[in-house]
Amino acid sequence: MPVTPLTSSPVARRTLLAASAATAAGLSALQPATGAPIPVESSKSIQPLGDPFTLGIASGDPDYKSVVLWTRLARDPLAADGMGGMPSRRYPVQWQIALDPQMRRVVRAGVVSAGPESAHAVHVEATGLLPGREYFYRFRCERHLSEIGRTVTTPLPGTYGGPLSMSFVSCSNYAGGYFTAYRRMAEEHPSLVLHLGDYIYEGAGGTAPRTHSPAKEIWTLADYRVRHAQYRTDVDLQAAHQIAPWVVVWDDHELENNYADEIPSPAGQAGFLERRAAAYRAYYEMMPLRRSSIPSGIDMQIYRRIQWGRLAAFHMLDTRQYRSDQACNDTASDCPAALDPARSITGPEQEKWLLDGLGGSSATWDVIGQQVYFAARDFTTGPAVSYSMDAWDGYAASRQRILDGIQERGVANPVVLTGDVHRHYANDLKTDFRNPDSATVGVELVTSSITSGGDGQDVPSNTQQLMTENPHLKLVNNQRGYVSTRIERDSLRADFKVLPYVSTPGAPVSTRASFVVEAGTPGLNAV
Repeated sequence: MPVTPLTSSPVARRTLLAASAATAAGLSALQPATGAPIPVESSKSIQPLGDPFTLGIASGDPDYKSVVLWTRLARDPLAADGMGGMPSRRYPVQWQIALDPQMRRVVRAGVVSAGPESAHAVHVEATGLLPGREYFYRFRCERHLSEIGRTVTTPLPGTYGGPLSMSFVSCSNYAGGYFTAYRRMAEEHPSLVLHLGDYIYEGAGGTAPRTHSPAKEIWTLADYRVRHAQYRTDVDLQAAHQIAPWVVVWDDHELENNYADEIPSPAGQAGFLERRAAAYRAYYEMMPLRRSSIPSGIDMQIYRRIQWGRLAAFHMLDTRQYRSDQACNDTASDCPAALDPARSITGPEQEKWLLDGLGGSSATWDVIGQQVYFAARDFTTGPAVSYSMDAWDGYAASRQRILDGIQERGVANPVVLTGDVHRHYANDLKTDFRNPDSATVGVELVTSSITSGGDGQDVPSNTQQLMTENPHLKLVNNQRGYVSTRIERDSLRADFKVLPYVSTPGAPVSTRASFVVEAGTPGLNAV
């Protein structure tokens, strides 16, 4: 059974966009799938909790029979110790999945324990679901009910299911502006959201009322927990998580700007590995990730594959944790070291995993979700060149191995999705970026930021120079926004959504440009 669009049900729309009102009006008591009441812990000696669902709810990493459900209990989200104002004890948290947004047709339910060792984060891998279905879920702790969220499962392996509405986003700096783009994306009711990194920013800064908490650059586990919690209190971000399952990967600001594996930026900072362990731990606690991503010290497994039946395979990369240090002091330049074949942005193990996955894929669309600019991007006019050393240009041999591997394995429809650069780009991927007449083997779609960079402008001043020097670029735009896609068996359409401002809330959204990729014919076609 295909996933039913949420817009097909006016009740569903009202329930999710005004769930707090519905809850206040009195939702029915939680019932497990068996119909027996779920017991609620009570004790006169324990102080009743205030609302513990201040950070919202989320789902993520769906497959054809399960999905991750997430919440974190926090009465006081910005408490300086990072514990969300929760007592140092364990709480039973009930969860429930239903076929309807009124939560009357319950199909799965259970109880998990949330404790102080994870700042009362909850990760439920809800199993026993049917493929290609829309579900609704919520949590309960003591007498408190969470909002109701919508999630979906992927199609049965070997089948296509219906068209997939997928949006992807990046770079949401709380201190940089309002998260209206998240709200506008939620209003489109996608069935999947990819976040490609920079979910939080680690620095201080901002101007009232959008200032960071703590009001400093963050370093400790408590700091990272508070910063994540601050972002999760944003109602627009909560709405985006509530509407669809997310598949997340980090970039650099979840830890520190432009770090490379175990090397901070600038190098030589004392305590960096402890900081990395704290940042990774807080990231896991706050994201709807499976237990396979639980951190181990300074390491965390985050590259993984999400299979959407035969329609699409999402190969999600980690271009931070295993990369070689940036060449030439991480300055945009013509840097011979960037061509060194020993340098890698993925590390050899992840590179092999990606190429093996592409070679063995039976999906129509192979979507590579990753963080930094993939295509060549020469910033200098004329015969001289300069490239960003933090992007794939700084790891040219690593990129060429991926492009060669795509050709050698006959990958018909590769699509690279990218964040990081705070601009919309649409690029054809060439076998040789220095030769505009070389074969096009795929496309790259780059989303602008949610807020990073401020209000921006439609046409950056260097647009013409960039497009002249890099003829594979088909779009350059410097407004804030996101990208909405519709993936079908014969085509993929990308709509680049923009907002005129983020410095004040409530901006409208419009489509700046649209492109279609026809299956079996690599390359962008403007609509």
